[in-house]
This record gives sequence, structure tokens and C-alpha cells, in this order.
Amino acid sequence: MSEVRKVATRESYGKALVELAKEHDNLYVLDADLAEATKTVIFKKEFPERHIDCGIAECNMMGIAAGLAATGKVPFASSFAMFAAGRAFEQVRNSIGYPHLNVKIGATHAGISVGEDGATHQCNEDIALMRAIPGMVVINPSDDVEARAAVKAAYEYEGPVYLRFGRLAVPVINDTEDYKFEIGKGVVLREGKDVTIVATGLEVNESLIAADLLEKEGISAKVVNIHTIKPIDKELIIASAKETGKVVTVEEHSVIGGLGSAVCDVLSENYPTQVLKIGVNDVFGESGPAVALIKKYGLDGESIAEKVKAFVK
Repeated sequence: MSEVRKVATRESYGKALVELAKEHDNLYVLDADLAEATKTVIFKKEFPERHIDCGIAECNMMGIAAGLAATGKVPFASSFAMFAAGRAFEQVRNSIGYPHLNVKIGATHAGISVGEDGATHQCNEDIALMRAIPGMVVINPSDDVEARAAVKAAYEYEGPVYLRFGRLAVPVINDTEDYKFEIGKGVVLREGKDVTIVATGLEVNESLIAADLLEKEGISAKVVNIHTIKPIDKELIIASAKETGKVVTVEEHSVIGGLGSAVCDVLSENYPTQVLKIGVNDVFGESGPAVALIKKYGLDGESIAEKVKAFVK
């Protein structure tokens, strides 16, 4: 059996920017002294004249990005999720969101899988923060293929976009001929009749693993990849709930305000359904190896399967 290819979506981000920049000379990349980590260093080497290092000044970087967008450029402002969504929230809200400027925010090192950097850098609140800003598109790709497609789609979209990328290398699962990325449209990866697992980001692969384990227990799980949390695919979520009767959401993010909350918003208004939210509970993270933390916080395939099994039965 061939080894599964793994790629960190932050790597995908850096490479996708280079490919896009070859075709579009209005694409600029901003960074806040983290180009090596966010992988925008790949872009910097190819297009140094279009890369702006703003120093450790994320709030100022968002202001510069807003200014560039106002002159017709398409800036990708890049930093860790904790700084892009957390430290610079006011500037993102007032300087980018309020005037609905064409700024793309590339937020890397999101979620518990940041690992050894610990609780201060493990941003499990960024989706909640960004989806609360009017008009902000929020995308959380699941692998290399999806991340590259998301960057391209973000460039083509007119308006502010928040892109969430990870530090941990994750399996490539979307390398199929029929894969298509569209903002606001979820992807059914597996059909099932007993429960729908709605997942995002690196938890999509873990949910597929969980579905395989559940099948051995006689539970048929449908798996839906929601890469765009805002605008969310209401039609697919409602249809899946009607089909299976129960829904489980899985995210590497707080259970407060993220994918789970977005799905519950849709179902409570349109088709009240019993929902189990799996994610980081109302706690901070901690320092440790990424894979070990995913296991400890119950976000690995085996843990997801156990929770779904108890929920269904």
C-alpha cells in the first residue's frame, strides 16, 4: 500500500500565491515578520517587489492591506491566526470589513494542532470572530488540493475573505478528477443513512476515518466537507439532516461560535434536528505534539467514532 501524501495547508498557501501572481500582477502579499512560518517566503523569493514585510505590527499590516485594496490591488495579509483574527480584530472589522474592501487574510497556524507553541498561539476562536464580521467570507480548507483552490477562489471573489490554514501536515484527500471547489458549497465525501458528520479543515480526514470505524459497528455515516463556513451551504445541511435524522459537527476550533454553531443556526431555523458538536470545549489548549493534542482533545478519528456511536445509539 502506497504511503499517503501529507502536506501542511500553510505550504499550499505559499505555493498557490506564487502560481496566482504569475497570472495577476495586482496580487500583493503582506506579512508580519513571519514569512518563513506562513510560507509566504516562497512568494517573496519569486516576487520580492510585491512582498511587503510589515514587521511585528499586524494591526498596521491590515491598514496597509486596506490601503492597497482601495487602489485596486489584491492584497493577501498573512500572519498566524491568533494575530490576524485576534490581535488585529479591530482593524479587520473597521478598516476591511466595514468598507467591504477586497482584502484576503491568510491566517496560518490555526487551531490546537499548532502544538508546542501552546495555548497563547492555538487560536480556537478565529472562525467565531471572523464569521461575526458582516460580509466576511470564512474558508477552512481540508487539504493541499482544497487550500490551493481556496486561494484562487478568494482572489477571484470581490470582497474580504478569511482563509484558515494549518501548521500540521495532513493527508491529501481531494485529489480526485471530479473535485470542484466553490465558495459556499459543501462536498459530500461519503454517503450514509444513520447520521451525518459535517466536518471542516483537518477534521474532514479524521471524520472519514471515523466513518470507516463506524461502518464496522453497523453505523452508516454520511460525511460532508464544509470548507466554507460563511456563507454556509444551507441546502446541503438541511437535506442531509432530513436524510439521516441526526447531525454531528467536527472542527478543530471551539464548539462556541464555529462550524457547529453555524450548522445549528441553519437547522434551528429550517429543520430542527438533534446535533452533537465535537470540537475544543470551553477550555484553552496546552503545549504538546500536535497529533497527541488532537488525540487528547478528542478530535482524532477513533475518538470521533466513539462519540458518534454513543450519540446515535
